[in-house]
Amino acid sequence: KKGKKSGKKKKGKKKGKKGKKGKKGKKGKKSKDITADKSIESLYEELVKEGILVQYDKVKMSDYLGEYSYLGTTLRQANIEPMPSLSDVRRVVTEYGILPLGSQTVHESAPLVKSMLIAGPHGTGKRMLVNAICTELGANLMDLTSDNIVGKYPGKAGLTMLLHLVMKVGRLLQPTVVYLGNVERVFMKKVPKTDLSDPKRLKKDLPKIIKKLSADDRILFVGTSRTPWDGDVKGMCGCFQKIVLIPRPDYASRYLLFKEMIIQNGGRITTSLDLSSLAKISDGYCPGHISTAVKQVLTERRVHMLSKKPLVVNEFVTPLARLDPIYKEEEEQFRKWFAKTPLGKKRARLKAEEEENKDAGKGGKGKGGKGKKGKGKGKKGKKKK
Repeated sequence: KKGKKSGKKKKGKKKGKKGKKGKKGKKGKKSKDITADKSIESLYEELVKEGILVQYDKVKMSDYLGEYSYLGTTLRQANIEPMPSLSDVRRVVTEYGILPLGSQTVHESAPLVKSMLIAGPHGTGKRMLVNAICTELGANLMDLTSDNIVGKYPGKAGLTMLLHLVMKVGRLLQPTVVYLGNVERVFMKKVPKTDLSDPKRLKKDLPKIIKKLSADDRILFVGTSRTPWDGDVKGMCGCFQKIVLIPRPDYASRYLLFKEMIIQNGGRITTSLDLSSLAKISDGYCPGHISTAVKQVLTERRVHMLSKKPLVVNEFVTPLARLDPIYKEEEEQFRKWFAKTPLGKKRARLKAEEEENKDAGKGGKGKGGKGKKGKGKGKKGKKKK
């Protein structure tokens, strides 16, 4: 009995200690303003001088070209999971990035999106989408890419100051987009010895900052990645709420890209230019590759000659051949990586459940049919007797 009583007393003491810890934690939440004596103008100027608050190219979301995929439903019916089209990417980025930050009322009432990861091969327009978000919102762009913060605000105290400045200026002058390029480097398991940029510098603090964001803060963290499989999947998925995977453009998107980019660069589309064939032979090439090829063909001299010598498909073959397309192996790597993410796992579970339900339904029909036949036979037999 004495032993039991003493045990209870000890438990009580422990609970009391926990309560004290909780109180301390609540006090600690109210972080002190390190730069209370400085004006917002001076803080803004400091971030601009350090190259953290950067200018961006004025790009509209409508400039991100891509056609809607009409084959999606037919592929799903054949139990093939289709890759999203560039039109789907544009829609999703608008829904998660622009709509909630564009209006305070929408931001407060809609589901809170604090962070987003845009993953895709080289030339698919990841940075362009970040610029488009900023342009549509008229937002400030803070660049916290590991290469950009090398040698800036060194040490632990320096890092806390940097993050404090970013969040303070971001909150006071919202909407704000915080950009993290090649974000897989932040979550790398092993950093190469040759890499002296200290990419893991933000690994511990980044998830904490994102969690602290409330409905009043119109701040969005956007990460981009070419090789997301190089980073830790759990760490990246824990940090970024939404993951947008950009695929290589399909036939319809390539057709639209060539058509629009030729016109934008001063070209003319005539009957001598077979756009359909051009879209077919350029399978695997990204919007960035197509843009490069069109610019190489449509020089000032070539534009002046268009009235006498119209454009032909053969002119685009040589510049495209010099560029490396996205191979199936790379696309497969992206698919495998996406399957490891929470959304990918959820999709796999739903697929498995659907297949089980189908099999169960078929089995039930078969049994029912046999039973009815059996009864019928039995009745016939009775009549004969």
